[in-house]
Parts: sequence; structure tokens; C-alpha cells
Amino acid sequence: MDADTVVTVGRQSMEVIMLLAAPILLSSLLVGLVIAMFQAATQINEMTLSFVPKLMVVAMVMLAAGPWMLRQITGFMLRLVENIPFLIG
Repeated sequence: MDADTVVTVGRQSMEVIMLLAAPILLSSLLVGLVIAMFQAATQINEMTLSFVPKLMVVAMVMLAAGPWMLRQITGFMLRLVENIPFLIG
């Protein structure tokens, strides 16, 4: 296995990681921004006010996008395992 193959597999794995993390992180970021604006407008500094809605949104995104995420990671691992003979030599 040469360096080009290692870089290609690493790049593909990073792409899959970013693809899987994006919906969760973006939804959490959006909810956090909305709550931060609400807290700034009302001057309420309660930690649970920002934590609980983020937790609920992340759980809902995981429930909604979970099957798609599982198909993505399973497909990547299947392709990786199928290409083992080509990667070795």
C-alpha cells in the first residue's frame, strides 16, 4: 500500500465524517444562535435554557437522519472492506 492510497482512503473517510457530522452540528449551531439572541434580548443567563433545547434538537436530528447516516457509514465501510485486496497489493 503506497502513500497515495493511504491519502485517498484518509480523504474519503474525512469526507464521510464531515457529511455525517454536518446535520447535527449545523442544527445545534442554529438553535444555539437563536437561544443566544433570545438570552441577549431578555438578559436571562440560564445555562439549562441553552442546553436542553440543543439536546432535544440533536436527538430529533439523530432520529430523523439516523437511517441515512447509518446507510452512509455502512456503505463506506462496505466499500472499504471490498477494496482490501486492491489496497494491499
